[in-house]
Amino acid sequence: MDDPRWLDEREQRAWRSFVTMQEGLSEYMERQLRAHSGMSSADYEVLAHLSEAPEGRLRSNALARLLRWEKGRLSQHLTRMQNRGLIRREPCPTDQRGAVVVITERGRALIEEAAPLHVADIRNVLIDHVTPAQLDVLTELGDQVRARLAEIDHPKR
Repeated sequence: MDDPRWLDEREQRAWRSFVTMQEGLSEYMERQLRAHSGMSSADYEVLAHLSEAPEGRLRSNALARLLRWEKGRLSQHLTRMQNRGLIRREPCPTDQRGAVVVITERGRALIEEAAPLHVADIRNVLIDHVTPAQLDVLTELGDQVRARLAEIDHPKR
């Protein structure tokens, strides 16, 4: 086995800064969502995708792909959201084994109330405090890392 390629001081600082930023940003956004709307970031993601979908409807498997969640996690979370009246599940008309997730009026009202506050929080903590060039670098880095993850997860044969 090869000796590990340890991170040098600059690489270590960059990695730790990134991890700390990511964790801090996630914790802040979660706290803000709960304080403003009483929902979790997972609830917000589900409702946001459904609110943007045609007629507020998505197949369960399509929603799972958008969220990057496994089937079991999605099912459990949707059950909790359904119990709170935010979504409903209907049989898929074209596939008896599939289901369609539909945003309810209550779910739509909640996301419409939460979205402006959520965007204001994003602006407050990130967007309004970096330059356009820094936003471009952030986007480029995100795209590059996601492409690398996709390559690792699904290697070409």
